[in-house]
Amino acid sequence: MHCGVMVDKRDKRKHTRTPLRTRIRISHDSFGELLVRTRDISHGGVYLMTGDLPMPPVGTVIEGQVQDDYGERPVVKMKIVRVDADGVGAMFID
Repeated sequence: MHCGVMVDKRDKRKHTRTPLRTRIRISHDSFGELLVRTRDISHGGVYLMTGDLPMPPVGTVIEGQVQDDYGERPVVKMKIVRVDADGVGAMFID
């Protein structure tokens, strides 16, 4: 407890997440191209709602491009850092 508030030390995120539901095209040699939705985004990464679609393992670099109209839509590289039943967490990389 800190100042009467329980602190969860398991959450080691550097950036605050912002809920964002948008379509994103992701690509990798293992699955080609897929159109999925995001759940949230931060300055450091994005959560992709892939459900039961086959995804490569943690550590794999994939590419993504937002498909909805948000102005500039560069293709970005992302590294998969977490996989769960709903999707994958991906960190933006250079």
